[in-house]
Amino acid sequence: MATLVSSSDPLLQPYQLKHLTLRNRIIVTSHEPAYPEEGMPKDKYRAYHVARAKGGIAMTMTAGSAAVSRDSPPVFNNVLAYKDEVVGWLRKMTDEVHEHGAAIMIQLTHLGRRTGWSKGDWLPVVSPSHNREASHRAFPKVIEDWDIARIITDFADAAERMKAAGMDGIELECYGHLLDQFISPATNELDGPYGPQSLDNRLRFLFDTLRAIRKRVGPEFLLGVRYTADEVMDNGITKADGLEISRRLKASGLVDFLNIIRGHIDTDAALTDVIPVQGMASAPHLDFAGEIRAETRFPTFHAARIPDVATARHAIASGKVDMVGMTRAHMTDPNIVRKIIARREEDIRPCVGATYCLDRIYQGGDAYCIHNPATGRETTMPHDIPPAGQKRRVAIVGAGPAGLEAARVAGERGHDVTVMEAAAQAGGQVRLTARSKRRAEMIGIIDWRMAQCQRLGVKFRFNTYAEAADIESLSPDVVIIATGGLPHTEVLKEGNELVVSSWDILTGDAKPGSNVLLFDDAGDHTALMAAEVLAQSGARVEIMTPDRSFAPDVMGMNLVPYMRALQKHDVTFTVTFRLERVVRDGNLLKAVIGSDYGGVRKERSFDQVVVNHGTRPLDDLYFTLKPRSRNLGEVDYNALIAGRPQAVASNPDGRFALYRIGDAVSARNTHAAIYDALRLVKDI
Repeated sequence: MATLVSSSDPLLQPYQLKHLTLRNRIIVTSHEPAYPEEGMPKDKYRAYHVARAKGGIAMTMTAGSAAVSRDSPPVFNNVLAYKDEVVGWLRKMTDEVHEHGAAIMIQLTHLGRRTGWSKGDWLPVVSPSHNREASHRAFPKVIEDWDIARIITDFADAAERMKAAGMDGIELECYGHLLDQFISPATNELDGPYGPQSLDNRLRFLFDTLRAIRKRVGPEFLLGVRYTADEVMDNGITKADGLEISRRLKASGLVDFLNIIRGHIDTDAALTDVIPVQGMASAPHLDFAGEIRAETRFPTFHAARIPDVATARHAIASGKVDMVGMTRAHMTDPNIVRKIIARREEDIRPCVGATYCLDRIYQGGDAYCIHNPATGRETTMPHDIPPAGQKRRVAIVGAGPAGLEAARVAGERGHDVTVMEAAAQAGGQVRLTARSKRRAEMIGIIDWRMAQCQRLGVKFRFNTYAEAADIESLSPDVVIIATGGLPHTEVLKEGNELVVSSWDILTGDAKPGSNVLLFDDAGDHTALMAAEVLAQSGARVEIMTPDRSFAPDVMGMNLVPYMRALQKHDVTFTVTFRLERVVRDGNLLKAVIGSDYGGVRKERSFDQVVVNHGTRPLDDLYFTLKPRSRNLGEVDYNALIAGRPQAVASNPDGRFALYRIGDAVSARNTHAAIYDALRLVKDI
């Protein structure tokens, strides 16, 4: 199955795992991108994993995790491994992954308390205590003996289905889920043989499950465990426990590999320490995984923010692990291994740690990479851009993420591309974001595209405020307006001239006050970045929102570092109140505050009021050019959604096709801007 490459690169060395030869040392570890349809891994799911197999990885590990029981309902749109129909869908995926030389496994689980009783079949969740998990909030039923027997059988049944589907092996999820809830003293309050009185008792459920699976699938089928070997919490699994658990797993003869986790995942903050986001340390648990491997001398896998090839190479060369997981990195670029082999590491699209992918899952959405919109859309969007049949002249106005993606894709198509940008540098709002030390990695979105555009011969004109004549002088076939937007602060009934925008704070155009009201009616990163700047200057800050929760667009894992920064300072958070007016009151500003819920009026004094209300499009140039275009700016949405070329030609006298993308259309986010560009330009 595996295609081996002769190389001295540690990452490209084959690895023998029992009978299975893995073609290199890079894997995608189990994760749930939330692509199943009715619990089945259909075309979208299959195309996602096949793309990574084509890209050269040794093994893709699917599902994070596949549910083995009906009382483990899918909170992340999980694969339903308890249904017989899953076998056919998985067989299609395993066959195609194998055709491209990669191995494939799947992770099985029972979520225990890490789910909700109002999901699926409305069965009570079970756990070895009544203790609720903060993240998922369900109060569990204490598991009974018949539940234990039933769930062990469910695991064995599911494992048999996975073998029938042609999987190379399975992995059990044993951190935060039911198996781990037995092992951790913090979540096990049972009496009897499965209780917390000894490590033997706490491990009994895991080993009973492993024995039942091994009896069902036989000695050759690969079986591993992904487990926390140190929960780093009071009354949790200790490092000493973890080392002993690791030794026992090896000695049991039941498993073929260990996959190491450190930490716990019952809160957003804890989860973010296990799976760090941008601004946090890379590979924070790699040395710990190395200790486990050194102690056991047993096949060891690990993944936790290993975002780049250099870190992965170190993990293997130093002997810390046998297989290194680059999971989020492969969501950003599925062709990492292929580019390593071709000695094109500089072309690897970088993971910037934004964790847009995971945050979307935890809010019930599909996992999408912040700057690779083809991920999860492989059935309609290409990772590799094919050349066009005819070379065209493409003029792009704006060098933010949307404009740069349009320029990159048009360049890959082989077109003659000119980009005009009013600023002295590319980047738009991403460059503003990257001024935050904690979010500095975001500039990778811009730097990678600029490097690709340079390789492709794209021409740039900076410090150029483009007008219609400038565009028409290029005699373009296609014009793309990616001019972005400017902050919109005129949201008050009175006093709009007295406020500053969150951008003013971030750029330094407005000096922070000492007692500041930040009215956030957008709920995005910009407000919290501005709040950080204000708080770090020593200001007293109140963040007010009319929403019932603050910063709803800053999802769980990304919220954690903001809270850790802001809670150290004099910052308060006020929800469900709306700033209505600001009036001057001597040297201060009087804020008149109401509520959408009615019946409330308050007056408070501040020395600065900051308003965050998104952006309004910079679209004058678009509307000037619109009557001169062939399509009058119109986009065929049906073709756009289906990934087909645009063919609107409602004005035969028009000189060019005209499109606008990103925030030049409406205030959205970086992913939306880049997706706009890819799906429009890929067929030009």
